[in-house]
Amino acid sequence: MGIRLGCIADDFTGATDLANNLVRAGMRVVQLIGVPHPGAPAPADADAVVIALKSRTEPAAEAVDSSLRALSWLRSAGAEQIYFKYCSTFDSTPDGNIGPVTEALMDALGTDFTVATPAFPDNGRTVFKGHLFVGDTLLSDSGMRHHPLTPMTDSNLVSVLGAQSTRPVGLIDHTVVAAGPDAIRDRIAELRKDGVGAAIVDAVSNDDLVRLGAAVRELPLVTAGSGLAIGLPANWGLRPSRAADRLPPAGGHAAVVSGSVSTATNGQVQEFLRTGRPAFSVDPLRIAAGADVAAQALAFAAAHLAEGPVLVYSTEAPGAVKDVQGRLGAAEAGELVERTLARVAQGLVGLGVRRLVVAGGETSGAVVQALGLTGLRIGPQIDPGVPWCAAALPDGDTLHITLKSGNFGGPDFFTASFAHLTGGGRQEGESV
Repeated sequence: MGIRLGCIADDFTGATDLANNLVRAGMRVVQLIGVPHPGAPAPADADAVVIALKSRTEPAAEAVDSSLRALSWLRSAGAEQIYFKYCSTFDSTPDGNIGPVTEALMDALGTDFTVATPAFPDNGRTVFKGHLFVGDTLLSDSGMRHHPLTPMTDSNLVSVLGAQSTRPVGLIDHTVVAAGPDAIRDRIAELRKDGVGAAIVDAVSNDDLVRLGAAVRELPLVTAGSGLAIGLPANWGLRPSRAADRLPPAGGHAAVVSGSVSTATNGQVQEFLRTGRPAFSVDPLRIAAGADVAAQALAFAAAHLAEGPVLVYSTEAPGAVKDVQGRLGAAEAGELVERTLARVAQGLVGLGVRRLVVAGGETSGAVVQALGLTGLRIGPQIDPGVPWCAAALPDGDTLHITLKSGNFGGPDFFTASFAHLTGGGRQEGESV
């Protein structure tokens, strides 16, 4: 039997975020890194496959191309419905990539309508009257307004998506969603009749997402953050199962590699430093000056791994980030850090690290590719949107890894994640 749900995620942390919610709702999920070769078989024991791309900040044409290749493979694998996943803060620019990718997928699937909602109430992302809130703050007033690549200065998602789309964008507001799946379907029919191609959907609670999930059962394509995932598995008769998130036993040294500049990750770094645990700061200006910062970080880690988790980070406040970008250029600064942290991750695994936390979408993509990982088995949740995963290293050993979106996790995430894996996470062989 083919897979039920085929998912295309525009970055690596977003892919695990989505997979995590599908697992919690009862689906067995495999995350693939990049588009498989044409003809490659789908995993035999998966209800859903999530293809992780690194397309969020690519030029729109490249993002469309990789997304269409992912769609082609998923359809050949038998996917009954396609889910395009983007960030819960709707990260994009006036040129895309959410709008162009959505419309390309619609064209390829021959559908004239889809829904769009980045809502994820468990992580404080809600949509009301078409406006996206981060906690109690409008997106445009949140820390995302300082994002170095996709600054979000407009919280009106109808406006944001409309600027990227050739089709009209509408709204399914909270009064319709609260009335249930039939009312949502009726509203979809009205919007289609009016020529609307995509509709932003309000959601302020998980119940809203469950109602929406039931209403979109027949749509060939849905687009959303990870929140809608909780409402889809029931369409195939699936229910939460404690067996869905089992992983092999964990061991080896523990480390954190952080390249995110988000407010949440800055707080997590500061909390790690406050506890006095070993940490090494990666300075992009020193990398640009020719210093072998990766080698220095690995020498530091080798001396401290036996003490517990070691942190290697390049995380700064918005003002410091702008200063570095002003000197090096935004793209160059980001690439320098990504390449260095990817080398560090490779070296850490060589030093025996088998429990690895990676913070930041771009950093996660660089690390996963550097380690040669091709797929992840999704395991237990650490925090909303962030699961532990297990991956086979090229030598056959198992690496437990979590790819954390920069905006996710509580202040103590870096230390609590390891306690969760060794203490509370369900692993193969444990009773349920």
